Amino acid sequence: METKIRQFRQEKGITQQKLAELVGVTRQTINALENARYNPSLLLAYKITKILGKPAIEDVFFFDESE
Repeated sequence: METKIRQFRQEKGITQQKLAELVGVTRQTINALENARYNPSLLLAYKITKILGKPAIEDVFFFDESE
């Protein structure tokens, strides 16, 4: 699953570590999400979306129907 987490996180000046702390996961999880190596739960996607200040999960996460 592709995301814009890195872009939006950097725009807000938030480190991977800080975002991880805010949503209750490890920095490695944020790194894996940013590099499309991990698909988040709906709850985690929602938390990240809200922290990044975006109105909808679809603004941050892009589902590829071919997967």
